[in-house]
Amino acid sequence: MDYKKTAEEILSGLGGKNNINDLSHCMTRIRVKLNDTSIADKEKIASAEGVITVVEKMGQFQVVIGNKVTKVYDEFIKLVPEKDISSSTIETKEKHNIGNKILSSIAGIFTPTIPAIAGSGMIKGILSVLAMFYMNKYGINIKESQSYIILNALSDAIFFFMPIILGYTAAKVFKVNEIISMVIGATLCYPAFAALMTGDAAVSFLGLPVTKATYTSSVIPIIIAVWVLSYVQKFLEKYIPEVIRIIMVPTLSLLIMLPATLFIFGPIGIYLGNAINFSYKYIYGLSPVLCGAFIGGLWCVLVIFGAHRALLPIGINDVATTGRQNLLAFAGAANFSQAGAALGVFFKTKNKNLKTIAMSASVTALFGITEPAIYGTNLRLKKPMILAVICGSVGGGIMGLGGAYGNAFANQGILTIPVYAEAGTIAFLSYLGGCAIAFLGSAILTYIVGFDDIKE
Repeated sequence: MDYKKTAEEILSGLGGKNNINDLSHCMTRIRVKLNDTSIADKEKIASAEGVITVVEKMGQFQVVIGNKVTKVYDEFIKLVPEKDISSSTIETKEKHNIGNKILSSIAGIFTPTIPAIAGSGMIKGILSVLAMFYMNKYGINIKESQSYIILNALSDAIFFFMPIILGYTAAKVFKVNEIISMVIGATLCYPAFAALMTGDAAVSFLGLPVTKATYTSSVIPIIIAVWVLSYVQKFLEKYIPEVIRIIMVPTLSLLIMLPATLFIFGPIGIYLGNAINFSYKYIYGLSPVLCGAFIGGLWCVLVIFGAHRALLPIGINDVATTGRQNLLAFAGAANFSQAGAALGVFFKTKNKNLKTIAMSASVTALFGITEPAIYGTNLRLKKPMILAVICGSVGGGIMGLGGAYGNAFANQGILTIPVYAEAGTIAFLSYLGGCAIAFLGSAILTYIVGFDDIKE
């Protein structure tokens, strides 16, 4: 595959360099915001080598490529240098509703963190399996060893310092100074500050009482703070003389935002996060089976619209605050069902090209990347997608019934199965059973029910 040629064809289909307003990528897609969407040619983009499909959602043109997206993006960025994009202040002609803007912002903030979070989750899962193995076989608690402590720190660090990391990604989205945003996040994680906020004594700042809260591992407070900072920075840059702007804007930004975060945005963020968590846990408490069935069935439908990003903070916040999450356990059923449906297409279709796409998509979905399976085969053929939703729902319901959960936030696939081992025998077996039923059920049903095959 000629990555440079693919990038050039995509850029041409998007209307050229001058039509690019913003650019990013996730694990399978190049995400582009355009100045004028009317001049983009979706069919031309979709015909480029390596492009699976083109999705227009959340005010973005999302070019679905699959696991080669990074290599294509690297060539794309050479054609449209990052400094030109990041400094762009052009407003797109198309107006997007508030829902799309919120989803787009959530995606932009959390998507860059997913690989690191997934890697940390993998390490956490491996450590859990090793700890159980040594305890059950030799009676040795390796959690007290220095090597375990060091590796565990590696797996926990991203959650503990989440305000710093999200400070950076949120700053990129809201177009504000990244380092200032990270300093605000770092202040919330500063050891003496954290000890003060979690101690027994009342806390005050300049004689005013401060609401005590644990900000390490928090998610929402720093996002709200950086969003407000973007307006504060614009205001200061507008009225502070240019000769002292480079010093006074950062100084005043920090002096304004820290008290504002302590008194207003921090508590609001904590309460909002608790409300979201409570809502999810309330639904789960009403019926774990229905909750699991809902997520397992509709997760990949949400992926189509990009709306699944709105749920990711729930899982991240759960791990950060309680050390466990079940959201992605249920989402695992959805991923395995997509893999199974694609495998069913592989065995059923007579089209050689579709066979190749289906097998590749099935394997990729087993490792947690479902877009090639969704767009390459299942949604394209309709019936496999419907069967995948049904089997994913059944698998998620079984997981909910057994109380499956993971001790880390990890992408859902065969490599992250160890993350769910620490939940206990019944819970872990329910997770494995849910994944197996989702995968095998969708594969077998796709083969039996069939679909309208594509001619050579």
